[in-house]
Amino acid sequence: MMKNFKYLFLLLPFLITSCITTKDVRYLQPSESLVINEEGLVPYNIPVYRITKNDMLNLNIVTTPKGDAAQFYSSYNVSGGTSGGGVNNSAAAGGRGGGVGAIAGGNVNFYFNGLKVDINGDINVFGIGYIKAEGRTLDDVSKEIQVKVNENFQEGKSEVRLNTDGITYYILGDVETTGLSGEKVAHKNTLTITEALAINGGLNRTIDKKEIVIHRKLPEGIKIAKIDLTREDLMNSPYYYIQNGDEIYLNTRRKSLNGFGKDPIQTLLTGVTAITTALTLYTILQRL
Repeated sequence: MMKNFKYLFLLLPFLITSCITTKDVRYLQPSESLVINEEGLVPYNIPVYRITKNDMLNLNIVTTPKGDAAQFYSSYNVSGGTSGGGVNNSAAAGGRGGGVGAIAGGNVNFYFNGLKVDINGDINVFGIGYIKAEGRTLDDVSKEIQVKVNENFQEGKSEVRLNTDGITYYILGDVETTGLSGEKVAHKNTLTITEALAINGGLNRTIDKKEIVIHRKLPEGIKIAKIDLTREDLMNSPYYYIQNGDEIYLNTRRKSLNGFGKDPIQTLLTGVTAITTALTLYTILQRL
């Protein structure tokens, strides 16, 4: 029987190549291609979000309590607003939608009370009319609405605030990332991919960090990009920063699909099982 152990050495290379190394799991490992400035800092490469069709926007007109603008932009003149004077909200404040909304995704109040970018790329602000939004930044559209408001009321008595419902993004992985998958919302101005994953608990060893796929929604269409979370020069990429509507796809390692690479003990047990099975079959065949 001892002579059969020579086959163990034939399986050792297979076991070694099936193991995951630290280079496969560490985030942002040093890279010679990382671009830094003269001060030794990584320059920000944050893409500016541009509005697309079917976006939902939140319009607030902030006025003085008794200002003319507050009276004009009443609950009847600002879509979905409920207060006259002070701060007028076009989308109800509060958390994300509950009940069916929480299951189906999205903010129910925001959906019904916000400003929708229609099929023509416009938004309709009651009292002002249609304004082109698609392909423009939130700041550009805000400034145009502010000009319209100032045409009717005293300048400096009102302030236009236009926003999305935070940065909404989606993560989709395999069955072992069920708790990580789903619709996510971050109420921040900027959000990196590492921040997004950290908020949701990080990635396990079954995920291939070198093959993360991002679908980004642009006014012209959907851009597909692959990023490598193990490379430090990812910080120079515009895809290092999450944009509103991004879809993040987590791919499972090929090694993990075979039962290897999840953790050292499981890899060892799988290897021992494979060796034992091979030796048993060999012994049976020798006796035939």
